[in-house]
Amino acid sequence: MKKLVLALTLMAGMAEAESVVVILEITEGSVSREEGLAHWGRIYEVASHPRCSNCHVGASGVPMWSGPSYGEAGPHGMNVVAGESRIGAETLLCSTCHGQANSLLPHGPPGVADVWQLPPAEAEWFGKSSAYICAQIQDPERNGDRSIRDIAEHLDHDLILHWAWAPGPGREPAPYSLQETVNAIMAWGAAGAPCPEG
Repeated sequence: MKKLVLALTLMAGMAEAESVVVILEITEGSVSREEGLAHWGRIYEVASHPRCSNCHVGASGVPMWSGPSYGEAGPHGMNVVAGESRIGAETLLCSTCHGQANSLLPHGPPGVADVWQLPPAEAEWFGKSSAYICAQIQDPERNGDRSIRDIAEHLDHDLILHWAWAPGPGREPAPYSLQETVNAIMAWGAAGAPCPEG
């Protein structure tokens, strides 16, 4: 019975994570700078959360393990290095452990119906400040040449990003919801995408 409840809970979480996202059109300039910074604060809470930042690492290609259940932050176990390929092609493929769905075991290997991989090294967020990530996320040289709307659409259609809100048993999901995060991105953009100082 416990396994059935766990499976149903997991499926419900996956269904929620894969729900359709509505991208609201918000008139540029209709959101104040102060409100925009508040929206950025919510975006940063998501970006700096372990569900996102643990994989947003730099050129080292070494994902991190951090968060409430891990204690002190440290490199991913099993000496994992994703390499330049960002999927582990040079050493051990991420897909060796990360399959098409989350493991049913608490803290078992997570997975998605997509390729499990690290983001590009230019999108390094782990341990970075709010000001740094704010500048990075809107820099075409470091964000895949995306506009603010493109970033919202990226969250909508890239299933590996949906995983942050349905990370499997034993893991705390990213704050807010996928829809709330997309809404915050669009409102932040309408405010002129302001960044905090520092």
